[in-house]
Amino acid sequence: MIRRTHKQAGLLCWAGAILIAMATADVVADDAASSRSEALYKVQDGNKVDARTLQGWKTWRALACERCHGAEQEGLVGPALVNSLKVLSKEEFHTVIMNGRVEKGMPPFNASPMVNENWEGLYAYLKGRSDGQIKPGRLSAIE
Repeated sequence: MIRRTHKQAGLLCWAGAILIAMATADVVADDAASSRSEALYKVQDGNKVDARTLQGWKTWRALACERCHGAEQEGLVGPALVNSLKVLSKEEFHTVIMNGRVEKGMPPFNASPMVNENWEGLYAYLKGRSDGQIKPGRLSAIE
């Protein structure tokens, strides 16, 4: 039988409380991240989206991104964005779209007013495609 002093028992209780608090904080952080991801875009029926996401799709079309990334973002000479957006953070996406990856053939778009105004919508559109919530093809606004 193990005997502990009151001081040791107290320390064990504090250690247990700290571990529980840390685990709870991770769950709360995961829930908050999940909520942010859900709020990133709105989609109905796979092809009706919120205004910002629709502008992102229009930016995709206007810049002819499908020439390198494929009409369904499955990749051609550029990477498959439906896969890339599973791992790229919003900040990493912003850096890539603004600065390009010239060594890999992607030009920078930091001089494009359309990209500067709509990069978050473009990220939302591509994230929705990557999540499987937005279908490939023509989109329209949620009414």
